[in-house]
Amino acid sequence: MTGVDTERTIAVTVNGVPREATVPVRRLLSDALRHDLGLTGTHVGCEHGVCGACTVIVDGDPVRSCLMLAVQVDGSSVRTVEGLARDDHQGGQVLHPVQEAFRECHALQCGFCTPGFLMTIAAGLESRDNAQEISEEEVDELVGGNLCRCTGYANIKKAVRHAATAMKDDA
Repeated sequence: MTGVDTERTIAVTVNGVPREATVPVRRLLSDALRHDLGLTGTHVGCEHGVCGACTVIVDGDPVRSCLMLAVQVDGSSVRTVEGLARDDHQGGQVLHPVQEAFRECHALQCGFCTPGFLMTIAAGLESRDNAQEISEEEVDELVGGNLCRCTGYANIKKAVRHAATAMKDDA
């Protein structure tokens, strides 16, 4: 095919670090993160945007990376599960309140769906006015778009409430 670009170099900030990658123009963001940038924390489950395992945050909004082309994030900021924890400035890391809540509330079993839940919940809680309490309906809305085959969601919902309280207390 003459005159048709089959690859494009994209510049994207991933987890606060400027990155460049040359990707096929039809490469999915999930595949670019995993294969081109080596960030395997973003899981690919259904490849149809249904399960939520591939959720990442693009310019502040949670998106299904299996439904977005990598070239669409050129110039954007992408946050993956690897970017949730922050440096403690002593060579270690401090877990994000949602990660800590999942640990404390036993909100995972096999862990396959966990990165997507963490990213969806973190984006949802970070965009809230932390001065308000989180309702059961809001908890249901935060977890409703992600699928888990192991947990039954009770501990995941408990973790959302726990994280919301921790984030409100930190504000």
